[in-house]
Amino acid sequence: MTGAKFHASRAFGIAIALTVALTDLTGLPPAFSFVGSAQARIGRPLTPVSVAGVTRRTTRRVIRRTAVTVAALPTGCALTYVNGTPVWRCGSAFYQPYRRGYVVVVID
Repeated sequence: MTGAKFHASRAFGIAIALTVALTDLTGLPPAFSFVGSAQARIGRPLTPVSVAGVTRRTTRRVIRRTAVTVAALPTGCALTYVNGTPVWRCGSAFYQPYRRGYVVVVID
């Protein structure tokens, strides 16, 4: 491709990109969609109002994993549950199983 043809095709591509970027397409219906309309049903596990969805999000907010891992738990640990999630309590530290060891978790 010669230099002039390259610059002409590049300018054409930039013009097309700017035209698409500056065109307001919000009022147009989608050209292709797998789903006709999104419908949230209350009572399903993944909807925001259901008890299962609230419990899932609460557990994610309360238990945070750290980057600290250990190969084995210290002695004297007890299995406890925080919002239905099992964690090991060893004194004042909490652990969750992670791969072949345990990760330190922070409970807020």
